[in-house]
Amino acid sequence: MIPKELAAASSRPLVLAILAKGDDYGYSIIQRVKEASGGQIEWSEGMLYPVLHRLEKEELIRSFWKQTDNGRRRKYYRLSASGKRSLTVHRDQWNSVHKTLSQLWGTEPCFS
Repeated sequence: MIPKELAAASSRPLVLAILAKGDDYGYSIIQRVKEASGGQIEWSEGMLYPVLHRLEKEELIRSFWKQTDNGRRRKYYRLSASGKRSLTVHRDQWNSVHKTLSQLWGTEPCFS
């Protein structure tokens, strides 16, 4: 399981990356992160929704209501143009961290 601090630090780029693939809603985002991480990252609604609200306040995403097939309304989120630019910045930053760790660890991870 990934520690809370690392999961929190990665929440913005993860949400932006998911929304870059298309509009989505909260519970689905939680499930997609869990699935993509092989169950290593498990978010709660209490962790995700403040992130979504901050991203929306920063105009990186937009929300809208959509009616589902069963007639229920569900709040969806969509990546904005500035969100796409932010995702590129996050991707570059995380790639730099990954590259640095890979160089320091060598070809095999260090577990000691």
